[in-house]
Amino acid sequence: MLCELARTDAHRFRVLEPDSDETQALKALTRARQDIVASMTAASNQLRAELERFWTGPLRLFSDLDSQISLAFIKRYPSAADTRGLGEQRLAGFLKAQHYTGSQTPAGLLQKLRAAPEGRAGQAESAARRAIVVTLVSHLQCLHTQLQALEQRIASAVRAHPDGEIFLSAFKSPQSFVTAAEFVAEIGDCRERYPTRESLSADGGQSAVAVESGKRKVARFRYACNGRLRQSFCVLADSSRHHNPWAQALYASALAAGHDHQRAIRTLGRAWSRVLWRCWQDRVPYDPARHRAYQRHVTVLIAGEPPLIDIAATQRMAA
Repeated sequence: MLCELARTDAHRFRVLEPDSDETQALKALTRARQDIVASMTAASNQLRAELERFWTGPLRLFSDLDSQISLAFIKRYPSAADTRGLGEQRLAGFLKAQHYTGSQTPAGLLQKLRAAPEGRAGQAESAARRAIVVTLVSHLQCLHTQLQALEQRIASAVRAHPDGEIFLSAFKSPQSFVTAAEFVAEIGDCRERYPTRESLSADGGQSAVAVESGKRKVARFRYACNGRLRQSFCVLADSSRHHNPWAQALYASALAAGHDHQRAIRTLGRAWSRVLWRCWQDRVPYDPARHRAYQRHVTVLIAGEPPLIDIAATQRMAA
């Protein structure tokens, strides 16, 4: 059937252009970063499980087990026997060398460390598990270094890409280049790939589909979509609801309609997909001054006939 269509109706089909070399390189970088992050998560879970088997002290000290200061502490003190000579002054020196910014004092951290339960492993088993912990920590530190180097390349690549500024402009922080790079990599260069805003919303998993089950019709979101693009829209929606008045109002209205957090995020993501599609098609960065829905939410009116715009209050809302 496909061969027959290609023979008789080839003129009716659009020819899709392949992505440029810059986009292909950015796609390789972003997907490699996702693989490294997955490897870091697996190694961190393995380290946590190993520490829970014979020494839980480091698990209670810092907020994240795979943070730089936590890994440095475990590498220096990989077992309970290594902390016998650790006092407040030595711990304070370690925290200062690692540029610790937390609110806990060395005495409080040391008390947590001493109160942690110890395993009952023998001398040989403890030595073996100590070696395993050191190996896992070295592996995680190596992955951290590789991730930082890869993110530097991603930041340079997305800022040099012709469409990079379009998606970077949707984020408030200039450090939010990872999600912007994923947008560029997954959407691509060919504007004919998404001729309508609904097509981008559907491929990004933001369009709801009515599914009839018995006598009830339930709205579900598409699962046969680009999972990476869907995650990027959700990240953009979740971050924008904290600072964008239009996004805040849309998220709040979805919650008021009875939707849970995930459904409200996808509703906001669908709205963002329409905005980004328009910017992408026009090849212009996102500008709140041209976003009419945004302007309606930040504009403050003074009651009267006709109502006047309170310029000072509107500027404060926009800020």
